[in-house]
Amino acid sequence: MTIAAMLLMVLGTGFLLVAAIGVIRLPDPLQRMHSATKAGTLGTALLLLGVALSGRIDGGNSGILAILFLLVTLPIGAQLLARGAYVSGTPLKGVEDDVLKGELDRAEEPAGVRSPEA
Repeated sequence: MTIAAMLLMVLGTGFLLVAAIGVIRLPDPLQRMHSATKAGTLGTALLLLGVALSGRIDGGNSGILAILFLLVTLPIGAQLLARGAYVSGTPLKGVEDDVLKGELDRAEEPAGVRSPEA
């Protein structure tokens, strides 16, 4: 049981490391948000499962509840952050067609921010 727990914790730590690197290295807010929510959620869930399986704590149910809470709330938070970034006029790198043009009102680019084409 401890080998499985240790493997889950190492995998979870790896995913959290990938999420942290993505937040630092990716060029625009939507890509950084994607990295933080996808890899961060999976990493945290694996880490909590590993801790719960290790048997060193007496709160296995609270770990499962924390995982469920993350799986329910993080997609909603990511959607709201992405919408806020888009509507605020944040420049998006690597986007040729704006498929949301006409669907959502979008502010002009903030002053002092260069567009990706420039």
